[in-house]
Amino acid sequence: MELIDEKNNAPGWDAITEECERSYPNQKSPKHYGTLIDYQLGGNDPLQGISVYNGGDYWHFVTYGLSELYDKESDIKEISGYGMEFTFKLKKDSYENEENEIRCVCNILQSIARITFTKGERFNVYESLYTGQTEGIDYNRKSNITGFITIPDDKFNEIDTPNGKVSFVEFVGVTDSELKAIRNKEIRVKELYEKIGSDVTNYNRASVI
Repeated sequence: MELIDEKNNAPGWDAITEECERSYPNQKSPKHYGTLIDYQLGGNDPLQGISVYNGGDYWHFVTYGLSELYDKESDIKEISGYGMEFTFKLKKDSYENEENEIRCVCNILQSIARITFTKGERFNVYESLYTGQTEGIDYNRKSNITGFITIPDDKFNEIDTPNGKVSFVEFVGVTDSELKAIRNKEIRVKELYEKIGSDVTNYNRASVI
């Protein structure tokens, strides 16, 4: 993915940006990572772009592409595309290379979106995504964080776009032991989120299970 400054008049795209700017009114030009080759033209990345806002002590990622950004194409008028976009908050830290970590998150969000595009799977809030890996999701793969739970993003509200409704599903990084506890029905996703106590993914936090 390339860091670009993308301008367009797409109504779905503009509606997402408008909601982002409601929370970040002073950030009209956030970092933006767009795809080089469109997915429909054989590219590997299904999302058209990912914007990254400065949340103070974290970076706030939001995707563009799971909803209908341009013309209305689906038959379901009430919902835009898959009816969702992904978000993620990464804690700022003394990273060896912060740009690598930001791009790594973008690649992860593209990979999750690829599941939706290839399998039609929608991600709802208070679900878990077990990757099966024990290595960290960070760039150097040293973190305890190996997968995700989903929650409603507290910064962005569900929006009505000209192409239908779009909700923002936030991914929160969790550890392998936490994911196994969910799979074994030892704890519910919402209960785990409450125990973690933050929606900002911290690669250095210890497991709460």
